[in-house]
Amino acid sequence: MMRRFLESLKYAAAGIALAVRKERNMRIHLCAAAAVALLALWLGAGPLEWAVLLALCGLVIGLELVNTAVERVVDLASPEHRPLAKEAKDAAAGGVLAAALFAAAVGLILLGPPLWNRLRELIGC
Repeated sequence: MMRRFLESLKYAAAGIALAVRKERNMRIHLCAAAAVALLALWLGAGPLEWAVLLALCGLVIGLELVNTAVERVVDLASPEHRPLAKEAKDAAAGGVLAAALFAAAVGLILLGPPLWNRLRELIGC
């Protein structure tokens, strides 16, 4: 039982590693998540802010993994160009974009005011 669980973790880690290696957008999302974490650390974000920011970063990264899977399955099922295949891939990518835009908006709401205050302190206004 434990062995099967550990094998499933190994396969999941391999899927993440594949997406990091082959998908530029995954690397962009990971860099954005790191930047958000560093900014939240610098601003002294509280536990609730951390929970929301980490959940949204996880959502965007998780959706990017699902998008990668959808793209691979569509390419396997329909190697030639077909309108429905394009629509499926576009919809999956749109899901990632929607989540990323809303995550960025929440990040601005949570971190924008403390960042503005910190910057005003630094420049003496």
